[in-house]
Amino acid sequence: MDKTLLGGLTARTFLRDYWQKKPLLIRGAIPGFNGLLPREDLLNLARDEDVESRFIEHDSHNWRMERGPLPASLIRRPKTRPWTVLVQGLNMLLPEADALMRRFSFIPYARLDDVMVSYATDGGGVGPHFDSYDVFLLQGTGRRRWQISEQSDLTLVEDAPLRILKNFVPEQEWVLEPGDMLYLPPKCAHNGIAEGECTTYSIGFRTPSMQELATGFLDHLREQVCLAGMYADPDLTLQADPALLPAAMIDKVEAVLKGVTWTRKDVEAFLGSYLSEPKPHVFFDAPDDALTPKRFAAAVTKKGVRVDGRTLLLRSGRQFWVNGEPVELPAGSHDALKALASARRLDRVPDEAALIELLYDWYDAGFIHVGAQDTAA
Repeated sequence: MDKTLLGGLTARTFLRDYWQKKPLLIRGAIPGFNGLLPREDLLNLARDEDVESRFIEHDSHNWRMERGPLPASLIRRPKTRPWTVLVQGLNMLLPEADALMRRFSFIPYARLDDVMVSYATDGGGVGPHFDSYDVFLLQGTGRRRWQISEQSDLTLVEDAPLRILKNFVPEQEWVLEPGDMLYLPPKCAHNGIAEGECTTYSIGFRTPSMQELATGFLDHLREQVCLAGMYADPDLTLQADPALLPAAMIDKVEAVLKGVTWTRKDVEAFLGSYLSEPKPHVFFDAPDDALTPKRFAAAVTKKGVRVDGRTLLLRSGRQFWVNGEPVELPAGSHDALKALASARRLDRVPDEAALIELLYDWYDAGFIHVGAQDTAA
């Protein structure tokens, strides 16, 4: 990890003293950083129906929000009020954004979410709010004034199209220049206001609710449970009221359900699939003019492979998951796949037939690409 990214702190110190505990301002976190794409390219992405985007404008009293794809007439016409365009999942669209997100790999990939870019005109922003997740706010072009507060009052404005804090009271504020960065833990109230045109890159993290995890795990468990037999009651006795649910039936079903148990291995399998499952709007494209298996093998043993920005590849011990599915690990492939999962690329693929066959399936599905370096980047 670059020592400047956390202002000279080691990752270990940052995790101990700041992560999910308190904000951190980092001047010159990425020296020379001035954003990843021009304004016009950003606005064009906001018009794409396959890209998550939002348009927000406001005055001193009112807020308006529209979800993408955004019509050209909306983001091109002259405006009298400050406005902002947000583009989500930039790491899935731009190799440089994926590379930016991987700079934060001192946090497990299972917790990384995405990179969002915000373009704002002078005075633009999304209002005082809080997030339920950790976020690093990296300044691209221009300047943005950040006000933060660790207040306990998180009451929201009623009927607003955004989660705007009703009683925001700033406690600290700074103006961030290109390359400066602000880390905020969950529920730290903040308000970013553009000073002139500017862009900000937000590196966000997954924070599923315990209810989400519990519901997801029970769905996962349902697919694993197989109970034999049918309900039977040969010892049924006469009861005075036929509408009464028999106590003996409740007892029998309770006993059966108590027999449904799970192990740590079941939880591991659930988390691997759940946390590597792509978001619903993510789709993969097979390569144009796909290589034959023979040509693929020849290419990757020389040029290596890289993981697509949309692909989620996680592991635990000797088990791997790719895009929500467990991987049947070919013999002798563990070390190579471990390196691929961690570095998101292999400079050269070992000449192992079973491993190359697995990687070819991923290549054909659009999960990986030939070449350890992205020549289009």
